[in-house]
Amino acid sequence: MQLTQVIPAPEQMFQLMSYPKNTPLVMVNVIKFKEKTAETGESGAAAFARYFKNMTPFVEKVGAKLLWKGKVASTVVGDSVDQPHLIFMVEYPSVDHFFSMLANPDYKEIAQDRTVALEYGGMFACATEE
Repeated sequence: MQLTQVIPAPEQMFQLMSYPKNTPLVMVNVIKFKEKTAETGESGAAAFARYFKNMTPFVEKVGAKLLWKGKVASTVVGDSVDQPHLIFMVEYPSVDHFFSMLANPDYKEIAQDRTVALEYGGMFACATEE
């Protein structure tokens, strides 16, 4: 597993910084759990569920909101071997709100559960088309 499959590479974060200010940002999260975490042996799904529960207040604190969350039922097109388990979308008022959440020391602490839980944790920054 490449670390950049779960944690963004610095160049990806720098690119995100150029996102237009004062423009809403939707983060589409594509999640695949580890069967078991190396750290505790618990399931990746359990570790991620804890992260998601603890992450929600941080999302709300920066004025963001969960738009949609769902389990992947089946792959219609693509490689079903690497099928993700979960997809969810969070809308932030701006990219600065997203970075504000990431910079919070308390968020950084709970984000460790995300890191240990995932085999893949793709995040796609999306702008709404008009």
